[in-house]
Amino acid sequence: MTTIATTPRARRSSIILTNRMCEKRVTERSKIYDRKCPGLYVSIIPAGTATFNFKFTDPATAKQRSVVLGVYNPETFSVDDARSKVYALKALDRATLVEQVRQSKAVKGKHGKTVSEIIELRIDWIKTKELKADGEMRPRIESWENVASHLRRFVKPKLGSKIAGDVTRDDIAELSNDILDGKYGKPSVSNARHLRRAVSALYAWASEAGRNYAPETCRPCFNLPKLPKEHERQRVLSEDEIKTLWHGLDNEDLPWDRKTRLAIKFELVTMLRTGELRGAHRDELIDLDGDNPLLRIPAKRVKKRRVIEQPLSSLAVEIIKEALGDGQGYVFESPVYPGQPIHRIALATALRGTKHEKNPDKSKAPGLCELLGLKPFTPHDLRRTAATLAGELGFSEAAIAKCLDHQVSKDDGEKVARVTGVYVRSKRMDQKRAVLDGIAGELRRIIGNGRLRLVA
Repeated sequence: MTTIATTPRARRSSIILTNRMCEKRVTERSKIYDRKCPGLYVSIIPAGTATFNFKFTDPATAKQRSVVLGVYNPETFSVDDARSKVYALKALDRATLVEQVRQSKAVKGKHGKTVSEIIELRIDWIKTKELKADGEMRPRIESWENVASHLRRFVKPKLGSKIAGDVTRDDIAELSNDILDGKYGKPSVSNARHLRRAVSALYAWASEAGRNYAPETCRPCFNLPKLPKEHERQRVLSEDEIKTLWHGLDNEDLPWDRKTRLAIKFELVTMLRTGELRGAHRDELIDLDGDNPLLRIPAKRVKKRRVIEQPLSSLAVEIIKEALGDGQGYVFESPVYPGQPIHRIALATALRGTKHEKNPDKSKAPGLCELLGLKPFTPHDLRRTAATLAGELGFSEAAIAKCLDHQVSKDDGEKVARVTGVYVRSKRMDQKRAVLDGIAGELRRIIGNGRLRLVA
């Protein structure tokens, strides 16, 4: 048995440590030594975390050493559990006890990382490429740029210098309120929600076994106040607005390039997401001049990471043929970078315009909505408009959902079991083609024959 000399401070202690003492709130780091078990003390930080430690004097070196026992939890690791662990350590030989101290210091060093440090470690990890189900190498989290943006824009400036384990729920709640109050630009419930999600995933990742960058009990996003309810977008273009938009996009004096304007038409006609259509390539076009033309979109561009085969109506084919020049790979090629698709925010920027940095209320380049006298809308609103047209034509919600690449829970009034979707791989092409052909016919009726410019 190792002879252990307890510290003078421990011998002078007149407090018997209790669970209630471990739960008290402090404004600065505090240590409470236990008179009943010499060498045992609890360290409490303002974040509310109480950590048990065992301090002793190594007789071989006459130096004080300390070993972390664990974090207080009234159900799994209480004061009595800590005392039992100290008694077990006192029974160890000196070499084993010193090794325990060495391992404790290694873990403590990891726990000493700042929020900025673990944010960068997290970003490096999520952007690392791995083999996906479709055989391509892509980042672990394919939306890593969005996650990185929320962590770097909101968390690092306010909490970056803090030790990760010292961050509290109050810190995250205050940061959420700052976003809602517009201290980081335009007030946004969506940004506050994505921030909380990013921080929650950050701490779950940081506390995993083998990483230990933050204490397992540190959960600053747990039980936060609820955010205001986000109102669902309900913008649907009227028939008059559709007609104004369609013919307006053909004006030659508009400041936005023709390919981008054609892509806006294409989103309305096909019901595809912007990210799915903007990278449309010549190689993805099937039977363009035949009876059943379609666009096969690879899984890497699809939100749900599954291949989409979207039927093309005659109206969609005409748009493609105008946009697709000789020797051109991408259907909607960038006007700035030849051989590349239009930028991912090109459609949204064209609709809303660009703003002055010093005066956000003033347009630097007016958007198409402003130029055409339309109430502002987004590219996603075009999908909703097309779906509304299909609904008014009498198509079932299940058929419309398939065109939107949404999960189908009911088909023809009958509930579809979730497992059915795993086994049934049919794309219901005839059903989808009927919907999209119907939308094309309705659009032709709305825009009229007076000025139907489709092919250059």
